[in-house]
Amino acid sequence: MFDKKSGGPDAPLTGSAVVSLSAARKSYGTGDSRVTALDDVTLDFPAGTFTAIMGPSGSGKSTLLQCAAGLDRVDSGRVSLAGADPAGMSENALTKLRRDRIGFIFQSFNLIPALTARQNVELPLKLAGVRPDAAEVEKVLAGVNLTGRAGHLPSELSGGQQQRVAIARALVTRPEVLFADEPTGALDTRTSRDVLALLRRIVTENGQTIIMVTHDPVAASYADQVVFLADGRVVDRITGPTVEAVANRMAHLEPEDATDLEGTPC
Repeated sequence: MFDKKSGGPDAPLTGSAVVSLSAARKSYGTGDSRVTALDDVTLDFPAGTFTAIMGPSGSGKSTLLQCAAGLDRVDSGRVSLAGADPAGMSENALTKLRRDRIGFIFQSFNLIPALTARQNVELPLKLAGVRPDAAEVEKVLAGVNLTGRAGHLPSELSGGQQQRVAIARALVTRPEVLFADEPTGALDTRTSRDVLALLRRIVTENGQTIIMVTHDPVAASYADQVVFLADGRVVDRITGPTVEAVANRMAHLEPEDATDLEGTPC
């Protein structure tokens, strides 16, 4: 179904990091209600790789994605996003960075109901003041197997087709990294696997960098590696994951398992 990269659980991924976090900390609340969401997290995400982030509820995986993507700012430490430091950027500059160089896919498709599939894909370009290239848009739609559905409204598409429109919309700006937050959470099993196979192909054939938060061991098995969080800390990593290995690690994941993987490529 897809081409899995070789390697064992200890085989590091190599390549220049398109996203990195160094000693990143993030907390919410004050006093007794203060919660540490990220606790001294150091990770590198090499270009052209597919990483899944997993952990129990409240482990910090969504906060990690938000801080890595520049949607939230860390309290201390450093984040590098596509060569930029979000901490030193204004909100306008950060918005432009996300719009022009970062792609997002969410569990909810967030399509504009009144726009066709093609028009939804063109939207990020128009918001950036770029005139859409019809041939390029068609190429992106063809890449997600939606050529025959380009003129359909979201209400005329299945859930899987709508998510593929969302993926095409994220790819049309040629982002340096694609962040995916539970991208198959609203889909049935068969459709989920089709979408995951598409994401895997985008990485293998196009060299796209993808960072995905998921709770599903099957979804995680499509990645090059899985990073596990607990209590806001990196506790483990599996390279070349299988469904069984991921499920087993999740079943035995405990907060006290936290180990110092600082500097480990991810």
